[in-house]
Amino acid sequence: MAMPSLPRRLGLGDAVSIGLGSMIGAGVFAAFGPAAAAAGSGLLVGLAIAAVVAFGNATSTAQLAAVHPTSGGTYAYGRAELGPWWGFVAGWGFVVGKLASCAAMALTFAAYAAPPGWERPVAILAVAALAAVNWFGITRTAQATRVIVVVVLLALAVAVAAAAAAPDSTGWLSPASLWSGGWYGILQSAGLLFFAFAGYARIATMGEEVRDPARTIPRAILLAFAGALVVYALVAVAVLSTLGPEATAASTEPVAAATAASGWAWAEPVVRVGAAAASLGALLALIAGIGRTTFAMAREGDLPRCLGAVHPRWHVPHRADVAIALIVIAVVALVDLRGAIGFSSFGVLLYYLVANVAAFRQRPGARRYPRALQVVGAVGCVVLGLTLPWQSVAVGVVVAAAGVGYRMLRLKFTRAA
Repeated sequence: MAMPSLPRRLGLGDAVSIGLGSMIGAGVFAAFGPAAAAAGSGLLVGLAIAAVVAFGNATSTAQLAAVHPTSGGTYAYGRAELGPWWGFVAGWGFVVGKLASCAAMALTFAAYAAPPGWERPVAILAVAALAAVNWFGITRTAQATRVIVVVVLLALAVAVAAAAAAPDSTGWLSPASLWSGGWYGILQSAGLLFFAFAGYARIATMGEEVRDPARTIPRAILLAFAGALVVYALVAVAVLSTLGPEATAASTEPVAAATAASGWAWAEPVVRVGAAAASLGALLALIAGIGRTTFAMAREGDLPRCLGAVHPRWHVPHRADVAIALIVIAVVALVDLRGAIGFSSFGVLLYYLVANVAAFRQRPGARRYPRALQVVGAVGCVVLGLTLPWQSVAVGVVVAAAGVGYRMLRLKFTRAA
């Protein structure tokens, strides 16, 4: 019996939009505060380090996706190049970690869009609405993401222009500010900012739905990465030059604060609308990406096989998408994860570590980029992982161990049967 598959409906523009929607998400409106607390103006150095590590990961992902144009991203690549266990560890880390990110994105959207006291109901409605968008086909997801990306980019353009009109903060680029956190602080800021670039994985997880994947996916990944890097660099300089590193570190909404400091009273609400849209865009891409990885794992038996079904009319992994939405809604209703999703970072770094090892092992005929880039990506994942708070690492290890235990039990019962 043939395994279910998904039709190829996405072009280059669709894939780039989904990647940008993932990367230019709520993080651009919030990540600079924690990064500045760790490194002061040295977050600019951290951003450069994060970009180098992310570029290594992006080229590894692009090289793998060109040879393995299927759903699941690094889950599928790890299985094909390294073996089932490698793939499972990558897929499990991605799915479990990104479920927490989905809940956080939903709550972040509600923080901007909901009246006080209504945050959780609005967050739940947002998850349900975006799950419905995914239900009606990947082209609907791509169309919605395009609209959201345009809104976010316009809001960020307003924010950068407003900050440019404000007076510069004194000494924001001095050597003392650049090195106030030392190398450890800079590396920690790089770890915080790295995840701004991790959205290109969403392009790869939907590789089975992209037309001419060997050509389209590598181009989409690199174009989305380059676009996100330019946006983050411009916004980082705008925020630091307006607020200074201390005020940036103290703010939970640094982009909005920098806009308000310009004196453009009309601009701050525009930025807040952009922040809410960015949260929706990231959430939409996350639900789609996690659904495809869950679908791929279920199709191989690494998750319940009932999640590997494809809707006969809309041609989406509808059971996987519904399961993801229900889990995220339950988490949103019961737990506040905005300040406690460090293990998501651990899972993403584990995911990309497997991608770099898999790309390093590819044969010369499949190689598009030098092996040195895979080494840079892999070493970067390990170094950034070691700079995470120990609590995040501990929770990440426990979650990974739980997944390994689940698969061992499943294999044991399968052999016994």
